[in-house]
Amino acid sequence: MANRYSEFSLSFSHFVNPKVQLGSEYKHQDILSLEGFELANKEITSWDNYQPTPLHSFDDIAQETGVSSVFYKDENTRFNLKSFKALGGAYAVANLLIKKLKDEGIKANSSDLILGTYKDYTSKLTVCCATDGNHGRSVAWGAQQFGCNCEIYIHQKVSPGREKAIAKYGALVNRIDGNYDESVRIAAKVAESNGYTVVSDTSYEGYTDIPKDVMQGYTVMVDEAMKQMNDTPTHVFLQGGVGGFPSAVVSFLQESLDCPPIFIVVEPVNADCLFQSAVNGEPTPIHGDLDTIMAGLACGEVSVLAWSILESHVTHFMSITDESIPKAMQLLANRKTPIVAGESAVTGLAGYLIACNDSDLKSKLMINENSKVLFFGTEGDTDEEMYEQLVGRSSEQVLNSL
Repeated sequence: MANRYSEFSLSFSHFVNPKVQLGSEYKHQDILSLEGFELANKEITSWDNYQPTPLHSFDDIAQETGVSSVFYKDENTRFNLKSFKALGGAYAVANLLIKKLKDEGIKANSSDLILGTYKDYTSKLTVCCATDGNHGRSVAWGAQQFGCNCEIYIHQKVSPGREKAIAKYGALVNRIDGNYDESVRIAAKVAESNGYTVVSDTSYEGYTDIPKDVMQGYTVMVDEAMKQMNDTPTHVFLQGGVGGFPSAVVSFLQESLDCPPIFIVVEPVNADCLFQSAVNGEPTPIHGDLDTIMAGLACGEVSVLAWSILESHVTHFMSITDESIPKAMQLLANRKTPIVAGESAVTGLAGYLIACNDSDLKSKLMINENSKVLFFGTEGDTDEEMYEQLVGRSSEQVLNSL
């Protein structure tokens, strides 16, 4: 194992959350719940081309890192959008339109929207959001699927490849000069001025209902993973961002399992708003350009809803540098059964491999021969040029190497 993973950087920070309520009952059903999951699951599984994404078992990595099992949920094939975000933004768009039709006295579901039954009404509505790439692609796809208009705001560091991927679904894409958090504020201002509805994956004061739908959509992926594992993980390593993704995983497992796993949130060192919030005991914004190759995690402000769940149930927070990310991507690309994983997909895996190369951290995380470790590979090559640059081959070449 030492020879296999010794190339991974040991540049990291680790913090144990003093506010974690180990063994406590899950009490955040007003934000995310199993009841909400059932509603999301009913809609999402009715969409065209829905199918569970694969769960891979890495027996070799488990053996080399000294644990019982390692599982990787691969979201590269999700609705051809290459990202788990397809479950969140699109579900929120569908739910928004269903609720607006209900206000008009019309009972509708996703199938009605896909068929265009009420397009005369929905085509007059516009959804709007800011994005690092994947969430905006999901919202744009959802708007196209369900029959409304879409306007997206991206910041200066979003790659041209991600911009094109959003525009492909008919959205009007606007690039601003600032960072992600500034794009969030601009999208909200434009929406208020023009009568649009913001469909954001981050919550803030006065804006909480739609982010709940976004996060609730993600729980469909967690349910799939549990059924595919047919076992209970002892550890789950989770990418950070604004907190929506990890809070969806944490909420589902906390409420559904008698013995929930140990959760470890991993973030880029230049965009570690969740880590710093844990250190400070309250939501803490990170300022600056948030520069990291983990583009989907380049977020400086915490989702307040997500944080209330994470601060109660996540024990460990890690921040890591960019240098381990290409190596983790290459590790998956070079497997006997190759896996295409984008820069933000492997953050949890990189954090795990770094921890397994540090005996003190491995001990603090209680990783041992009985551990069953789960990762969510949240994206594929959502930026094809960046993927090829970091891996040395295109995703097509990687998958054709079978």
